[in-house]
Amino acid sequence: MTADRLQQLLDFLKDSPQDPFLKYALATEYLKLGNQGEALNGYLDLIANHEDYVGTYYHLGKLYEKLNQLEDAREIYKKGMLITQQKRNMHALSELRGALSLLDGDDEDEY
Repeated sequence: MTADRLQQLLDFLKDSPQDPFLKYALATEYLKLGNQGEALNGYLDLIANHEDYVGTYYHLGKLYEKLNQLEDAREIYKKGMLITQQKRNMHALSELRGALSLLDGDDEDEY
């Protein structure tokens, strides 16, 4: 079923290649399938071309953590926090703060 979903997303992207939701869904599907490289490429594309798609920051940060790229995770969480503040998305901001706090091993918010 997951492979079918992957193919559906690829087909949808043929019709709407710049749709950030479809790009996000595809990257997340690759991650579910264990294809971290394709997931990483998808999330990086979103950051480069759809900077204000806030859901990307949390998932890219978690992927960086999984890849043991902790400084990259830290930076992407911080960048996401700035974007979410600008967009006044307090829920996403809170999630990113929590992820950064867990990564840094503290409970204090610096943002």
